[in-house]
Amino acid sequence: MATAEVQDIAISERLARLAAEARAETDASGADAGSMSLGWILDRLHERAFGLFLLILALPCCIPFLYGVPQIVALPLLFVSAQITAGRRAPWLPEGLRRRQVAIERLEELSRRAEPWLRRVEGVCRPRLTALTRPPLDRIVGLALMLFSASILVPLPGTNTVPGFAVVLVAVGLLERDGALVGAGSALGMVWILTLLTAGATLAAILFGWIGLGEAP
Repeated sequence: MATAEVQDIAISERLARLAAEARAETDASGADAGSMSLGWILDRLHERAFGLFLLILALPCCIPFLYGVPQIVALPLLFVSAQITAGRRAPWLPEGLRRRQVAIERLEELSRRAEPWLRRVEGVCRPRLTALTRPPLDRIVGLALMLFSASILVPLPGTNTVPGFAVVLVAVGLLERDGALVGAGSALGMVWILTLLTAGATLAAILFGWIGLGEAP
């Protein structure tokens, strides 16, 4: 697929094509394999691979009270976000992360469920405030993405949904060069991080009070 053609395809369509390509390749090989590796996905993202890879990794995290999958994808998500912070122009994964498997059925389901609202987001996206999507400000965005990814790793109920949405908004903003969307996603994620920190500090104070550590000598 030519680069120019890939650039013109809507995000929702790119995701659908990726799922269809994974299914077609498995059927053509005759292999009884119901999954593709993260490395296989990364190798087929062509231009703007950072945004697309972030989007694919973050979409499962948007499903409330989904356990296991968010924690599996959060580590690659954190790794890729660190590369944006470091100023890399294309994502890279070590072999151990590249071999992590994604079920083709899950990829197809993800494409179907995400398509309606991705199309709505695409309808309002346009290039604006593009400085947030380019160096050097994109490194600050990468640092925020690292915080959101670390939040997804927290094994507590519901901790993946809000930061997952934040990463998706930032990813779409990077893809569409829409700095307003990048800013909105970053703001949502930072509010969530601050909420977690505040709730954690409050809980710690309550626990210390219960066991007497918070009492004055």
